[in-house]
Amino acid sequence: MSIRRRVILVTDGDEYAKKAIEHVAHEIGGRCISRSQGNPSKLTGPELVHLIKKAPHDPVLVMFDDSGIVGEGAGENALKYVAFHDEIEVLGVIAVAAKSRHEEWTRIDVSIDRDGELTPNGVDKFGIQELEPGRINGDTVYCLDELDVPLIVGIGDIGKMARHDSYKVGSPITKKAVQLILERSGFYDTNRGPKMANPRISQ
Repeated sequence: MSIRRRVILVTDGDEYAKKAIEHVAHEIGGRCISRSQGNPSKLTGPELVHLIKKAPHDPVLVMFDDSGIVGEGAGENALKYVAFHDEIEVLGVIAVAAKSRHEEWTRIDVSIDRDGELTPNGVDKFGIQELEPGRINGDTVYCLDELDVPLIVGIGDIGKMARHDSYKVGSPITKKAVQLILERSGFYDTNRGPKMANPRISQ
């Protein structure tokens, strides 16, 4: 029986997101599927599962992007395939905010604003807290409510947020979201995968 690969899903796939996710994956000792970058997503679900299974170790960070397409576009179709695959264990999802307020939204468990503060409210694409708790607006989030995952973390536009999350400063908001997912999913409590520090997340 094959070991299920442990994966974090990210609902963004532009060049800024790629640079941020690659940097964070290196920082936390994980792997980024760089070929999953695309705006919109270009790789299919089966192609992504193949690449995930080839990654040398977990956690594996994978990007999905619908580029503003209403409903389930290529990114969400691929995301659902990966999330429901028998050989994949989804540790959590980073739900990325977008400017479209009237089209798609998803529930979230927690958000991280552009100052690195955890909040029960949603955030906008700039990482600024909104008034409504428990939901976020985005363009690749339509299907997230169908997933049974330990944690969905809302954040602003990855690699941007008025430079608060630029890869040039270490993409600290994205990194905190990844660390939060790893901690709350119990990833650090297992023996599989590379040895790494367990940076606790301040609440």
